[in-house]
Amino acid sequence: MIRTDICDRIGIEYPIFQGGMAWVSEHVLAAAVSNAGGLGLISAMSADGEYLRREIRLCREMTDRPFGVNVMLMSPHAAEVAKVILEERVSVVTTGAGLPGVYMKEWVPAGIKVVPVVPSTAIARRVEREGAAAVIAEGCESGGHVGELTTMALVPQVVDAVSVPVIAAGGIADGRGVAAAFMLGAKGVQCGTRFLCAEECQIHPNYKQKVLAARDIDTVVTGRRLGHPVRCLRNPLSRQIGLMEYDSAKSNEEIERLGAGSLRRAAVEGDTETGSFMAGQIAALVKCVKPAREIIVEMFREAEKLLSEGARWVR
Repeated sequence: MIRTDICDRIGIEYPIFQGGMAWVSEHVLAAAVSNAGGLGLISAMSADGEYLRREIRLCREMTDRPFGVNVMLMSPHAAEVAKVILEERVSVVTTGAGLPGVYMKEWVPAGIKVVPVVPSTAIARRVEREGAAAVIAEGCESGGHVGELTTMALVPQVVDAVSVPVIAAGGIADGRGVAAAFMLGAKGVQCGTRFLCAEECQIHPNYKQKVLAARDIDTVVTGRRLGHPVRCLRNPLSRQIGLMEYDSAKSNEEIERLGAGSLRRAAVEGDTETGSFMAGQIAALVKCVKPAREIIVEMFREAEKLLSEGARWVR
């Protein structure tokens, strides 16, 4: 079985993190992934501290395995959430959409393992100096907020830049992606889109169906004009935003208003017209709904087989 030092550092069986997806990564999915041997994550999204406190406590009722919290640093409640994480003694925190240094000053001395998502080697080096236990190098193939570099280009450069373990993210949905990540030097993987179709994932059935029906060309990045690009599945909302971004008569405020609340409309209400169905480019590889445990076991079984046979391929 594939096991790396990230397993020992975090206390997990398989070196896989479940992505921290707003309106998706709540306590039921996080507990299922942790019970399956991975690291489940609760998304703090833009909610307040008491929402997160409830989610943490509900998750603890469902699992005695390690789980973590993902903090979106752009949230207006980030400072409140950071305090709740300390009070609830969360063992692992992943961060995105900003630099976590101000919070790491308290998290790291408290024994919390901080694993920031990084889009570049410069940021990877910075968070390592600030005490990160590992980093997640996420390529632009991923769903949700994306950077500029692809996973294939970013992961090996981050591996060369830091001494802490690197988790590869973006474009990983099966054993082939896991094997490729390890060949690039990663010590683990993070998957988001694949867990959208876990049985335990609580999103609306319309969201799961859109992922299952996706083709290879069915994702698009919107929001580049706003400085916050987001990858999602094509639908009427994404087309409308795309047109507005190229229309100089439309203001940024109009675009932002159109997108406000769109992820919730997708994940909770299943609104296929005005919802934003965030998903990565590997959505087309997701063909069925399975329990989180089956997803993880099959993924690593395939990866182990491919890695063991790798020498035979290059003859």
